[in-house]
Amino acid sequence: MPRYQAVLFDFFGTLTCCVQRGSAHRTIAELLGCSADTLVEVLDRSYYQRASGRFGNAEATLRWVCGQAGVDPSDEAVRAAVASRHRAVRADTRLRAEAVPVLAELRGRGVRTGLISDCTHELPAFLPQLAVAPLLDVRVFSVQVGRCKPDAALYLDACHRLDLAPTDCLYVGDGGSQELTGAERAGLTAVRLAAPDLSGHMVFNADHGWDGRVLTSLTEVLDLLDPITVG
Repeated sequence: MPRYQAVLFDFFGTLTCCVQRGSAHRTIAELLGCSADTLVEVLDRSYYQRASGRFGNAEATLRWVCGQAGVDPSDEAVRAAVASRHRAVRADTRLRAEAVPVLAELRGRGVRTGLISDCTHELPAFLPQLAVAPLLDVRVFSVQVGRCKPDAALYLDACHRLDLAPTDCLYVGDGGSQELTGAERAGLTAVRLAAPDLSGHMVFNADHGWDGRVLTSLTEVLDLLDPITVG
């Protein structure tokens, strides 16, 4: 069995339950003066541009979205919409019941932990308030790195911060953004979380062709660790 010294996790759909846009997102469209359908269409087609931080900070990014949606709200409305989007994304985020226990057990066994997430500006802002935050040794956000999965830069950045080789690290994700094949190309071992609730998960660029090991619960990660190494 490989001797993993760290386990790196995806966030949305992996450490969290299935994610869908909730009703709170309609308030954002109202503040900006466009229809909810138009806003969702722009958000969906620009996800990777926004998640790579291409348009600047949260306000600048939402201002760009407004241009694509054909509206020109006031600066005050944009600021209010940024705050509303932060609340909406946070409301969509529910940690899996096993997320904290699994992370705590890994840390207790001496295994390092980390997060690699494709995300826009909201997650880095509210992650420190979540119960998983103190259990993560490294946090790599696409919006800060300037690249999205499956780019090797994100995985290698996490390995570098841990001072570990990619072969020392296990990556766990639901398969969005072709993250599993990306992790393996970067030299990590990848496993897919296929929890039952993920059938309705909002996902972009899914890793449909990946045929490696599959887990149905985060707790199964613990079974993949070498007890000699981590005991």
